[in-house]
Amino acid sequence: MDFTIRASFLPHHDPEASLAFYRDVLGFQVRGDVGRGRMRWITVGPAGQAGTSLVLCPAGDEPGLLLAAPDLDAVFERLQARAEVIQEPIEQRYGIRDCAFLDPAGHLIRVQELR
Repeated sequence: MDFTIRASFLPHHDPEASLAFYRDVLGFQVRGDVGRGRMRWITVGPAGQAGTSLVLCPAGDEPGLLLAAPDLDAVFERLQARAEVIQEPIEQRYGIRDCAFLDPAGHLIRVQELR
């Protein structure tokens, strides 16, 4: 299977402190900042690596890994017998087609279709 790592989700308790650390200490670029107050999803990533990101999500949101693949149906077909299916391939209202599985340790893995 041909996968690209798109993002990893890391829960935060304080979005401003998390943003300051990843932006100011590590030097990551801010690629997105959605929500307000403590309910913010902040996407950051290293300069020069536009395809790789961290999503700083509210504590309590499910951390996980976001992968991308050119043929989502083929990925789903192969993995459905080998992993616990959380979501079959669907078109999300925000324009992404994806599916979701759990790995053996219970971590969420979402797979987006590359378009």
